[in-house]
Amino acid sequence: MTQKNKSDDILSGVLLDEQYSLTLVEFCNACNVETQWVIELVEEGVVQTANQQPFAKINDDWRFTGVCLNRARKVKRLQRDLGINLAGAALVLDLIDENERLRTRLSR
Repeated sequence: MTQKNKSDDILSGVLLDEQYSLTLVEFCNACNVETQWVIELVEEGVVQTANQQPFAKINDDWRFTGVCLNRARKVKRLQRDLGINLAGAALVLDLIDENERLRTRLSR
């Protein structure tokens, strides 16, 4: 039986607001993914580059917001946990967003 370290229970992270932006490399590191996966997210419309040039040359000029990071991490969990493909994950995120908009409208 292995012994559990106290450090195993500690979570760490960085809180990002909507105004902060990440480079492509930072975004890939934060999601622990390859660049190609992020390119596919942009092509599928799951995330948009902050500089509004989704079909520009792929390089470090792409910037992503904290909102995009949150969406990408949700997609990664959907793919890992439920085996959903990218198009299905994009649909799930759209439905979640629509649900949140409707709930906000109802609460008014």
